[in-house]
Amino acid sequence: MSSTKQTVPFNGTKAQEEQLIKVIAELKSEPGALMPIMQKAQEIYGYLPIEVQTIISDETGIPLEKIYGVATFYSQFALNPKGRYQISVCLGTACYVKGSGDVYSKLMELLGIVGGECTPDGKFSLDACRCVGACGLAPVMMINDDVYGRLTVDDIAGILAKYQ
Repeated sequence: MSSTKQTVPFNGTKAQEEQLIKVIAELKSEPGALMPIMQKAQEIYGYLPIEVQTIISDETGIPLEKIYGVATFYSQFALNPKGRYQISVCLGTACYVKGSGDVYSKLMELLGIVGGECTPDGKFSLDACRCVGACGLAPVMMINDDVYGRLTVDDIAGILAKYQ
C-alpha cells in the first residue's frame, strides 16, 4: 500500500457555490448558524472539503480553524467524498472476533486507501462501522445496500470484481 494519501480532486460547480452562498446569506445572522450552514453545505456537495469550508469562512467571517474543528468533531460531517460504491466493514465485537479486522486490512491493501478515504477514480470509499445488525453472518461488510457475510480474506477480490 502506498504511503501517499489518496485524494479525489474537488469538483464543485458554480451552481453549487451559488446555492451555498444563498444558504449562508439566509442563515448567517441567526444564532448558532454554523451547524445548519455546514449541514446544508454537506447536502449540496456530499462532503465538506477545504474548498467548501473556505467558502463558509469567507462568507460568515468565522475562522476556518473553527469550521474545521466542528467538521472533524462531529461524525455527521465527511471531509472526503464517498465513492460510487460505499464499502462499510463491521468491526463490532461479533464480526471482529471472526476476522473482520483482516477483511478491512485486505480491502485497504486492494483499494490502496485507508478508512475514510475514497479511491482516486471515485469508485470506492471505505469505512468501518460498529454493527450492521447481521451478527449471525459475522464477519460482515456492506457495499451500498448489498450485504456480504461469513467473509474470509480470500473472498474480497472476487466481491470487488463484481463492482468493476
